Amino acid sequence: MYVRPAAAAAAAFLGFALTLLGGTASYAATGPGSAAGTGTGTGAGAGRAALGGPVVYAHRGASAYAPENTLDAIDLAMQMGFDWVENDVQRTKDGVLVVIHDDTLARTTDVEERFPNRAPWKVQDFTAAEIALLDAGSWFGAEYAGASVPTLRQYLDRVQRNRQRLLLEIKKPELYPGIEEQTLKVLDEAGWLDARHVAQRLVVQSFSADSVRIVHGLRPDLVTAFLGTPTVADLPRYAEFTDRINPWHTTISADWVSAVHGLRGAHGKAMEVDTWIVDDAATARKVQAMGVDGIITNAPDVVQDAVGGF
Repeated sequence: MYVRPAAAAAAAFLGFALTLLGGTASYAATGPGSAAGTGTGTGAGAGRAALGGPVVYAHRGASAYAPENTLDAIDLAMQMGFDWVENDVQRTKDGVLVVIHDDTLARTTDVEERFPNRAPWKVQDFTAAEIALLDAGSWFGAEYAGASVPTLRQYLDRVQRNRQRLLLEIKKPELYPGIEEQTLKVLDEAGWLDARHVAQRLVVQSFSADSVRIVHGLRPDLVTAFLGTPTVADLPRYAEFTDRINPWHTTISADWVSAVHGLRGAHGKAMEVDTWIVDDAATARKVQAMGVDGIITNAPDVVQDAVGGF
């Protein structure tokens, strides 16, 4: 397991080790979460639990070891050997999509120091240029001082460069009317809506069922996921417009997971379950025993060691 103060050194070592082993590109092309390892199920690396363990998603990048949702966090996930990363998308005052979890900038940047009179420091109250001035790394560790809040386009370009895959969350869409269309537009402009990306490298999710439904309506070919734990009785309604149900791990049971698997989703294939946020080995093994297809985690190395996933 990585220790946060040594994250930079660990990353450098892992990068060297990956070079000796053929690099991350080789890993991404052959793991069970890849096209080569996929037998059945929905696209973007599905049918996964039966192929050697759940897929492991680096939540906001390798966020136990680097500042969340930064380029450093996804670079570290790549160096650790993880090709699936998760992020959060929100919109600035001037209409630019940026990658940040909270709808306020206060927790993960120095906005209070730089703009002391702009409380409550909402993302939607700042321009992209203002947000680009912020330090999004020092709060996590001095070695990350100067890290920035990336735009969605910057983030997509880095994920592409790293040959990674993306679980993209549309965050709080009720604050940003039309964000679904805009997100798809940026994805398209960045080359992420071609057949290969759609089939193997992209999933779009949200806590808003309406938002997931909108994305499915605009791009029925995309793999989508709903974040939450609908009742078994309500699951068929979600199956009409989504492929996966992604719940908090404390809210599920083996019977519930089985009920999801028993339904066919929007693409006519068995629905899947990716659970969050699991950061310890015991819980990882517990949800694996329930039959989940994927585990979303801040500490992907810990989870992979526990369950043998990719």
